Amino acid sequence: MTNEVAIEQTQNDVQTLDQAIDYLIKKYPNIVSKDTREGYGGVIVDRNHLIDVATTLRDELGYNYLSSATAVDYMGIAEPDSDMEMVYHAYRLSGGSALVFKTQAPRDNPVIPSLVSVFPATDFQEREAYDLYGIQFEGHPNLKRILLWEGFYGHPMRKDWKEAYYEEEHKPFSSRWPGGYVHRAEERNPYGKNVKYPADFDLSRLTDISEESLYAGLGLGVDVQSLGGEMRTDRLVVNMGPHHPSTHGVFRMVITLNGETIETLEPVMGYLHRNHEKIGERNTYLQNIPFTDRLDYLSSMGNNLGYVLGVEQLMALGSRYIPVPYRAEVIRVLMAELTRIVNHLWSIGFLLNDLGAFFTPMLYANNEREKILDFFEAVAGSRLMCNYMRFGGVFKDLPERIKSVANLVNDRVRDFNTMEYLTDIITERLPRFLDEYEYYLSENEIIKSRCIGVGVLPPDMAIAYGAVGPLLRGSGIPYDVRRAEPYSIYPELDFDIPTGENGDIYDRYLVRMREMRESLRILRQILPRLEATKGQEVWAGGKQGAYSPRIPVGEAYGRVENPKGELGYYIVSAGDPKGTQNPWRYHIRAPSFTNLTCLGPMSKGHKVADVVTVLGSIDIVLGETDR
Repeated sequence: MTNEVAIEQTQNDVQTLDQAIDYLIKKYPNIVSKDTREGYGGVIVDRNHLIDVATTLRDELGYNYLSSATAVDYMGIAEPDSDMEMVYHAYRLSGGSALVFKTQAPRDNPVIPSLVSVFPATDFQEREAYDLYGIQFEGHPNLKRILLWEGFYGHPMRKDWKEAYYEEEHKPFSSRWPGGYVHRAEERNPYGKNVKYPADFDLSRLTDISEESLYAGLGLGVDVQSLGGEMRTDRLVVNMGPHHPSTHGVFRMVITLNGETIETLEPVMGYLHRNHEKIGERNTYLQNIPFTDRLDYLSSMGNNLGYVLGVEQLMALGSRYIPVPYRAEVIRVLMAELTRIVNHLWSIGFLLNDLGAFFTPMLYANNEREKILDFFEAVAGSRLMCNYMRFGGVFKDLPERIKSVANLVNDRVRDFNTMEYLTDIITERLPRFLDEYEYYLSENEIIKSRCIGVGVLPPDMAIAYGAVGPLLRGSGIPYDVRRAEPYSIYPELDFDIPTGENGDIYDRYLVRMREMRESLRILRQILPRLEATKGQEVWAGGKQGAYSPRIPVGEAYGRVENPKGELGYYIVSAGDPKGTQNPWRYHIRAPSFTNLTCLGPMSKGHKVADVVTVLGSIDIVLGETDR
């Protein structure tokens, strides 16, 4: 019996998640064990055998798609020898729930084997865990900070790390609530004392080493920092960004050129990093909802949805959980699919902008996007950062009419019947516009010559690097969370998953075009459901949710198919059995961040002008990348 046949038989015999876990425990006794903590699932793996177990998961059990790698600091609520943990979510491309496997390391020496050799998708995610938690990943090919600069003191996501302006561990801070005697923490920190340095740090002898470590990782064979006028080489290092009009925000690409051909490319990010997750662990659960708007600020409704699904998974562990009403689920899908169209219209417009069609296609698409934003504003009160979803439902029902107020004398005032307005844009305006948009773009000879065969991402590489969304589906992989692990009312809706054939920029463009048509197909099914549920509740239990809901102890991973791909929230609730008001761990698996792992390999062998278009075809937002 060949090894391939044996593996195929194993995958055929092990169909369910429980069977896969039993297989691992049987194959690796005393190495793999079930996670029996209250509210937890998956398995815990001895870190000394992590690579072997991960290889078995991939090759024998078919869990070859690793989505998320998350670090957790359990200081204060775990045993001393296991207070740092890495949590991995691996999936089968055929669909189903994640096989969650975890490994633990002592806090004073957190060393864990790198899984980059098994799952290249962990590359940037392990660097993030090293950067923010100080976990050392043995065997990682390029382990260095990714969101913070090399001279940053400490690892800010650790539970014992305190910033210079530290006030309290959790919000709401007593200085603001309930008395309201507000002061600014900065007032108590004199200038010069608002940063922290290592104990042996001498500011007067500061030498910035961040660039040295960056260039050293490129394998140039020369010391770029000390090169003078005697440089005799055809190889050139070019920095595009961070302040470059085509890097879609504060993003930098360090490119090694041989002549005009790209040999290596390394993404450099973190210029917009706000430590969103640290803020999220100090906020109450509800306070985090508007913070999710600030991630991918073009997709705030989808960001809201992923987060509330994660918290609702935790709430479902309790005995008092009431499911989300059907009308609220219908409205959630309505908002999510309109958001997909909003995002793709903007994405394709900027892709054309990167190709040199300066702003015309983008502004043309933006005219239709504005119609959807008018609707968002009428329902949620804002156009871009909507803060609309709630645990157990949505903020409020759809209004009867879409109205606006006249601020100036000649202002045009909107006043439409909401259902008539939605029906018009879903069944008339948007389909007509997409026909026209495709007519102008899809067969354009410049677009085809610049996009076909450029930035190719083969399907095996897309899977290995954990690509998501149109980037993955453009490579021919029909993986979509709405189908692979359905949520909300997607199981009862009829829609297809568009895929590409060649995995190039042109395929990714076509996938986004077709996804907008599929979103319209979904929305046409939503309209009669909105009519049928009119007047029904939009809150679980018929009343507005609590300001600070009690969340049972446990872990959850809420994920949605956002316009840019899988957006996941790994949330840990810890504390007394009655639940806590603040998440112990709040982590975002951002598609813009993980998809950048593919940028270097996709750009190799192309020209500098091409790399701008390759980046545009990934579709990133730096608020989500850096968090």
